[in-house]
Amino acid sequence: MALVEDDPVMGQSIVDWLGVEGYQVRWFRSGAEAIRGLARSVPDLLLCDIRLPDMTGEAVHTATGGGLPTIFITGHGDVAQAVRLMRAGAADYITKPFDIEGLLQRIEQLLAPRWAATDGFALGDAPAIRQVERILRRVATIDSTVLLTGPSGSGKEVAARFLHAQGSAAHAPFVALNCAAVPSELMESEIFGYERGAFSGAMHQHQGIAERAGTGTLFLDEIAELTPGLQAKLLRLLQERSFRRVGGERDLPLRARVLAATNADLTARMREGRFREDLFFRLSVISIAMPPLCERAADKLPLARRFLGEFGQRFGRTPRGFSTLAEDALTNHDFPGNIRELRNRVERAVALADGEWIGPSDLFPERNVSDAPPPSASLAEARDEAERRAILAALETTGGDITQAAERLGVSRSTLFDKVRRMNIRAATPPSR
Repeated sequence: MALVEDDPVMGQSIVDWLGVEGYQVRWFRSGAEAIRGLARSVPDLLLCDIRLPDMTGEAVHTATGGGLPTIFITGHGDVAQAVRLMRAGAADYITKPFDIEGLLQRIEQLLAPRWAATDGFALGDAPAIRQVERILRRVATIDSTVLLTGPSGSGKEVAARFLHAQGSAAHAPFVALNCAAVPSELMESEIFGYERGAFSGAMHQHQGIAERAGTGTLFLDEIAELTPGLQAKLLRLLQERSFRRVGGERDLPLRARVLAATNADLTARMREGRFREDLFFRLSVISIAMPPLCERAADKLPLARRFLGEFGQRFGRTPRGFSTLAEDALTNHDFPGNIRELRNRVERAVALADGEWIGPSDLFPERNVSDAPPPSASLAEARDEAERRAILAALETTGGDITQAAERLGVSRSTLFDKVRRMNIRAATPPSR
């Protein structure tokens, strides 16, 4: 992101605010400096004061070709000019004094499509996971240690890989280790490596994951399963940013960023003396809680359809989709196993289903459910129920915002209001930042 602002107090305040939110900001103090800098490197977004000491913000906007998403900062006398610039392609304008929260929200709205176009992937549409994604994007460009918590199957490794992909070291290795899957007696050599002859059977030098990660990301899953001795050695690794191979005499630098994850209650384990408090604070510089799938109602069907496409392609089968009853079953199931359970159920259904459509009995064979629709449902009742599901999903996705939900559904705001009242749907109030 770039900022063009000649006022040193205002400029520093904006840089500090955006820095706290995780944005990297290049600050230009004049129009000429901005034009030279923007010619060398194009930012995702430009914040530009309209009145500059050497030229107008309009001149800067024109010099950049007008294609860069730009928010103009104006005084009351510059509003007419700002409106003219918006008609010429500028994204928005704010007037001094302005609300920083409102500016941050507008920045996120403008950057969201560009983020999606850049990586083609988002963690989900539900408000809970969108908040997680916002945090991950903000901290992707710094190297602080991140601790991902949440129930098993909630997508902690997916979030870790997403964080790695958004950072400046995305080209470097992402090395993951499940601490619960490696025997404790082998864990030290797996993390730190070993020298030839370090122990019986060590015929060659072996690089551990701390070394193989290079300048990329070292992801330690199930971190709570480390023994006390290994916890102490991991603490030293994080504190000193160096390590020795087993049997080695030379310190090697840790260049990778460290991410950790657990589904355990580390606070309880610290009280029990099973997890080091000093290690916890080293790991949880930034702590992010992954929501369970039961708190992500808007993501159940999109995730199920994504898995359906994945397994259909892998198995060489092309089911047409989920039946309406199957979608109802997916929507209403709590998924105690979270995304992993959903993925497994869809994989089994694609593998074993007989017909073109996946039914509820394919997804939940243990329930002895029928794939046939209830005979008492009239066409009008079925239509109303389908509309109700669509409205609830849109409201869930938009955090209860009626205007945004109406846009997603392709109806007017008044039409959606009428349907919400008629169906006695309670629209949630959008969460505050």
